[in-house]
Amino acid sequence: MFLLESISWKEANDYFKNNDIVILPIGSTEQHGPHNPLGTDFLIAEELAKELSKRTNLLVLPTVPYGVSFHHSNFPGTISIDEEIFTQYVYNIVKSLKKYGINKILIINGHGGNYYPLLRVSRLARMELNMIVYIFQWWTALAGKISIFSKEEEGHAGAMETSLIAYFKPGMVNMLNCEDEKSVMKEINKASRYVFTDEITSNGVFGKSCSASREKGLIVMEKAIEMLLHMVEHLKNIKIE
Repeated sequence: MFLLESISWKEANDYFKNNDIVILPIGSTEQHGPHNPLGTDFLIAEELAKELSKRTNLLVLPTVPYGVSFHHSNFPGTISIDEEIFTQYVYNIVKSLKKYGINKILIINGHGGNYYPLLRVSRLARMELNMIVYIFQWWTALAGKISIFSKEEEGHAGAMETSLIAYFKPGMVNMLNCEDEKSVMKEINKASRYVFTDEITSNGVFGKSCSASREKGLIVMEKAIEMLLHMVEHLKNIKIE
């Protein structure tokens, strides 16, 4: 496992001379139901990044623990960053790496609210820096691909996510407090508007959560890492013109 915060500048220089890929875990600090920690998103991203580093020897950057989470802000403890500030913050990380010869960045994103700002970062990096920035979201990649979970178990703070954080951080998950979704209102699908999470679910859970287990979390982790390993091989083979 290779962590930037754990090595000296000389060791970092040696890495940059021989590698043009790094991993950047990004998440959020936000509610994940009454049973999961507020750091669920960034902790999962960080642990996936570390596991991937163990298997590839790629350098992992320090985790970005905050994201675009305003929709969860009525639940205490949620911290939110404005989209433009978040975009510029991550883009400055990317620009810093270009100076050292890094041309490819694999972002492991743990929070869906970050996706569109990160996609903008990817565009800016490609157009202005001639860099490749990939965004991997484990729940999107695994949707419908693990037969032990129903669609209702794949939502925010649902059984799939709860199983994964329970696998990585068992002491932080209290299944005694677990609740499945308690709906407040169902949105119509014919139009779109900004909705706060507590307008839809009173406990912050989308779908079913209480069927989670650490054993299921191991299955989720291995499948996510399998996909990430394929992505790393793809990144290695990309030729940047």
